[in-house]
Amino acid sequence: MRVSALILALVVAGQSSAGWVSLFDGKSLDQWVTTGNANWRVADGVIEADMPRGYLVSKASYTDFELRADVWVRPESNAGIMFRITDVKDPGIQNAYELNINDQRKDQSGRTGSIVNVAKPLVQYDSGNKWTTVELTVRGPKFTARMNGMLVAEATDTKYARGPIAIQAAGGLVRYRNIQIRELK
Repeated sequence: MRVSALILALVVAGQSSAGWVSLFDGKSLDQWVTTGNANWRVADGVIEADMPRGYLVSKASYTDFELRADVWVRPESNAGIMFRITDVKDPGIQNAYELNINDQRKDQSGRTGSIVNVAKPLVQYDSGNKWTTVELTVRGPKFTARMNGMLVAEATDTKYARGPIAIQAAGGLVRYRNIQIRELK
């Protein structure tokens, strides 16, 4: 076993005792359902795609939760984390919430760190060419999002109450790893 795989196994084991569940084991996409046209693949313990538009949708649904994931994109890439999806066959901002990762979005009010059509980013966070740890807390109608520890969004909205989560590839190279979720009581 490689050292990095051993460390990941130890981290995941420790996290599950705290209620965290890993949605990606570093090897397969077994926890996900694929929709759209993205060319999802697993390479070196990372989920990646470089063709739009597609989603990996979780098999489970969630109401209140904490999610954390590492995301790597190029500055021109378009990625995101969808949550409380109501139409799993065609996830999107018309039927779910999206924490957007898109530094060069034409409408900057929906750029990286925004919850699209719900909350503008609180700060300008540029995610291109580096790993960004995303932390999303969703409890009732309240959402908070952090990127590398920085608070980037706060919102209150009641449109969607429950649903799966998804990771998105909507343009450019996108990578995800260490995707974990913990349901809140």
